[in-house]
Amino acid sequence: MNPDELLRLIDVLQIQKDVSKEAIFLALEDALAQGVRKRLGMGEDLTVTINRTSAQVTVEDEEGEIEIEMAELGRIAAQAVKQGFFQRLREAERDTLYEEYENRVGTLINGQVQRYEGQDLVVNLGRTEAYLSREDRVRSETFAPGDRIRGIVVEVRKDGSRVRIQLSRTHPDLVRRLFELEVPEVADNIIEIKRVVREPGYRTKMAVTSIDPKIDSIGACVGVRGSRIKAVIDELRGERIDIIRWSDSLETLIMNGLKPASIHLDNIYPDEERHAAIVLVEEDQQSLAIGKRGQNVRLASKLCGWDIDIKTRDQYFASAEGAPPTESDTPDGDGPATNEATATPSGENAPESTTPDSPAAEAAPIETPATEVTTPPSEDEA
Repeated sequence: MNPDELLRLIDVLQIQKDVSKEAIFLALEDALAQGVRKRLGMGEDLTVTINRTSAQVTVEDEEGEIEIEMAELGRIAAQAVKQGFFQRLREAERDTLYEEYENRVGTLINGQVQRYEGQDLVVNLGRTEAYLSREDRVRSETFAPGDRIRGIVVEVRKDGSRVRIQLSRTHPDLVRRLFELEVPEVADNIIEIKRVVREPGYRTKMAVTSIDPKIDSIGACVGVRGSRIKAVIDELRGERIDIIRWSDSLETLIMNGLKPASIHLDNIYPDEERHAAIVLVEEDQQSLAIGKRGQNVRLASKLCGWDIDIKTRDQYFASAEGAPPTESDTPDGDGPATNEATATPSGENAPESTTPDSPAAEAAPIETPATEVTTPPSEDEA
C-alpha cells in the first residue's frame, strides 16, 4: 500500500472510530507482525514498526532487520493481518469507550430508548448503548422506542469486546443531578445538598444547606412560583419531593425531617445506645408524622440515620419498655423532661435505618425558624 494512502486511511479511522492514531498504529503493527510470523514461520521475537510520519514499514528480529515485501505475504497471511487488525481496533475502541464512561459514573446522561432485551431497556447513547434493568427503573414509568430518557451511570465494565454501561433511574443521585441542572446555586456549590433519600416513584426527601447566609437554600431550590422544583418533578414523572433544611443538631434534623407534622423540639428523645429516637406527637399529628404506609417516618429515619419511633403521650407513658422520665425529673412535674445529654450524630457516617410499618410526614418547627417546601400531598395521604 502507498504510504500516503495508508496515512490517509489511518486519519479516516481515527475520525470514524474516535480512537487515537497511536492506538491504530499499534493495532496495525501487531496485526502485521502476526501475518509475517505466519508467513515466515518465525517466533515472537519478530517485530514490525511503522514510521508515524512516512508510514514506512520495518521488520526486525533478534538478528536485525529483515527485507520483505508486504505484497508478497500471500492470501492467508493477508487475511490473518486483516482479522488481527480489526480485532485489535475493536479492542482499542472498547478501551477508549471504557475510559470515557468510567469517568462519568455518577453523572447524568441523556439517551434515546432503542429496544427491549428481555427485562432490560436498551438506550442509544450515540456511539454506544447502555442498559436500564428492571430493578433500576421506577415501576410506574413506561417507555417506548424513540422516547428520550435520562439516567445516572452507575456501572461501567468490559464485557468481551464490548463495554456494558448500566444506567439507573431509581438512584438518589438522579435527584441530586437534576437539581444541579435546574439550580445554578447548587451547581456552583453555594447550596449544598447534604443528603437525598428516595422511595422511587413515590417520594423523596432532600436536606439542603447554604454557605451564603444571604441565600435561602430552600427558596432557591423551589424557584419562583415553584418553577425549578416543578422541572425536577416533571422529569421524575410526578414523584413528590420534600425539601428540608439541614441541621447538625439531631433533634432539629428529626423535627425537620418529619414535616409536615408539627413536632416540638423538646418532645424528641434520642437513645445513643440503640441509635434510635422516640418522638412524642399529639394524636392529631400522629398520622401526619407516620405518613401513608409509614413512608414519611421511614424516609425521615433514612435521612437522619436513626430509627424513629412515633408515639402519642398516652402510648409513651403506657409503654413498659423504655420507661419515660418520671414527674420528679421535670421542672414542673407535669410532663417528660428533655434529654439534655443527647449527642449530635456525625452526619454522613451515621448508619441508615428505617422504621418498619410506620407511615410518613413533615413538620414545621415551632421554636426554630427551619422551613420546608413540599409538593402537595394527594387526598389519600392527607
